[in-house]
Amino acid sequence: MIDNQQTTLITGVAGFIGFHIARSLLEKADIVIGIDNLNTYYDVSLKKARLAQIISHHNFTFYHEDINNLDALKRIFSNHKISRICNLAAQAGVRYSIQNPFIYQESNVGGFLNLLEMARQFPVNNFVFASSSSVYGNNKKLPFSVEDNVDTPISLYGVTKRSNELMAYTYSHLFNIPLTGLRYFTVYGPWGRPDMALFLFTSSILDGRPIDIYNFGKMKRDFTYIDDIVDGTISTLNNPFRYEIFNLGNSKTVELMELIKIIEEELEKEAKKNFLPIQPGDVPETYANIEKTKKMLGFNPKTSIRTGIRKFLNWYRDYYKINRL
Repeated sequence: MIDNQQTTLITGVAGFIGFHIARSLLEKADIVIGIDNLNTYYDVSLKKARLAQIISHHNFTFYHEDINNLDALKRIFSNHKISRICNLAAQAGVRYSIQNPFIYQESNVGGFLNLLEMARQFPVNNFVFASSSSVYGNNKKLPFSVEDNVDTPISLYGVTKRSNELMAYTYSHLFNIPLTGLRYFTVYGPWGRPDMALFLFTSSILDGRPIDIYNFGKMKRDFTYIDDIVDGTISTLNNPFRYEIFNLGNSKTVELMELIKIIEEELEKEAKKNFLPIQPGDVPETYANIEKTKKMLGFNPKTSIRTGIRKFLNWYRDYYKINRL
């Protein structure tokens, strides 16, 4: 167990998960070095608003850089004694990867390799990186277990995340770097990503626009609240392993139509619904087996879907200055 003050490098620090982890570590008096390229995949003003919450903290240093820039990374690692890496920088989105494959190769594979090289050249106590439930593809066995075969992802995004796990294993084996991959399951909550279902549905319902419901509503997701994800990730940062993979999920599935019903009830407004076939790269169901994570990390997700949605909607109204009913 590492419990002294740490200097943690967080890549993707202006992203949804990266911001929350940075804020939590700063509250614990840790030193945080943040990197983000502030790309335009979604509204940059949201990323800047997240950063604004932490930028003035005396233990926080921000670099507007890209993990593809190896020279920039070398300068950062030379300027700071970094003890831990938390790599959350990645081009996100299953559907976007079908139209823009090269961006995923550059950021998720090339950028990750750069960080592995930095950990090799500037030894660290721990290197934790974001993987994804997308590596499971269309696996029929539920719930998804880290012992399952994951050699058949059905999106390029999933392929890049699986490649991260394999690259990490090799670097751990060759260079004795402690590396742990976290397979996140549908993370949601305040400051969330605008391309995710909860955000899209909320925006459309409030604006009176129809929501697109794929696979005619026959979808299930293991929605995991951001505070639970932060707890699991920081626990992993505090507990180095030679090489491990963990699922971070709620270990409960929620049907898509149930999600929509809860949003409607909380907003007191019915959605206009547009039912569509399943999209390429999407899977009908995700469901995390977290027994290993509970045993080895003490991971115990606490937030129910209704509570989590309510907290998100409260943030959404405040952030966009929407009058409550």
